[in-house]
Amino acid sequence: MAEPIRVVVTGAAGQIAYSLLYMIARGEVFGSDQPLILHLLDIPPMVGVLEGVVMELADCALPLLRQVIPTTDPSVGFKDVSAAFLVGAMPRKEGMERKDLLSANVKIFKAQGQAIENFAKKDIKVLVVGNPANTNAFVCANYAPSIPRENFSAMTRLDQNRATSQIATKLGVPISAVKNIIIWGNHSSTQYPDAGQGKVVINGETKSVADAVNDNAYLQGAFVETVQKRGAAVISARKMSSAMSAAKAACDHMHDWWNGTAPGTFVSMGVCSDGSYNSPKDVIFSFPVVIENKQWKIVQGLNLSDAAKAKLNITAKELQEEKDEALSVLDLSSNL
Repeated sequence: MAEPIRVVVTGAAGQIAYSLLYMIARGEVFGSDQPLILHLLDIPPMVGVLEGVVMELADCALPLLRQVIPTTDPSVGFKDVSAAFLVGAMPRKEGMERKDLLSANVKIFKAQGQAIENFAKKDIKVLVVGNPANTNAFVCANYAPSIPRENFSAMTRLDQNRATSQIATKLGVPISAVKNIIIWGNHSSTQYPDAGQGKVVINGETKSVADAVNDNAYLQGAFVETVQKRGAAVISARKMSSAMSAAKAACDHMHDWWNGTAPGTFVSMGVCSDGSYNSPKDVIFSFPVVIENKQWKIVQGLNLSDAAKAKLNITAKELQEEKDEALSVLDLSSNL
């Protein structure tokens, strides 16, 4: 059997991690023959809860799980890790603006970036789940200059899963029949869920989603709005943010990054922009990507309508503003 790899989950005592840790430890991300050492990082007030999580992981009797290391110390949390799920962040509560989150989270992700720089493996794959995920990933990468920029990503897979589910339900087909639904831009309400490149298999025949749905008003209206506002709808119903679905999406994201995408299939990841599709450079922007040998590549040459381009510009503007705001907070904190 392979040597164990070390995987860190931050916010390990929280709601998302509660589902996520089980999925990882079962082998759903790194493979059914890949032993794991899990590092569980959280803040000191959560130590008691963390102890309970460690007990539960032990009680699951999971064959792949070789060791669990609970800690509040980032130098222990990130020591020699190959993959990181950065879940821990100041949570968004009902009625809270994303900008309120920024200043609190910038400091958290600066510290985590520094810990990754100093203690993690240089080929670490870092997935930021905690919101605002795109900008948190940008900050984190900024403080780990010796780690390649492409090794930092933000999760928009939850939005892609939400969008794929909406289309599958609309067409009355299984989830597995729908692919290549794209999330562009920010993991926020400005994101652009794009079914225009989507494919669906109906009665053994592959069609474009646009042809199968045959309702452009829906695809440009209710579909987009439902996906954009789904996180808020879950908070409104559950009085807490998405947890189970966020954990599943984090697993999907890292699984594909680790194992690659199937031929002809692309997935959405928030990655460092090279300016593709007229996006601003050096922000973390969600694109369609294909993955091979643990390396993602932005899918090029997709035809976008003028309406789609306008939506991309809106989300790009928000990301640029978030980045500028984060940099100004960082400047302030470095002068303290």
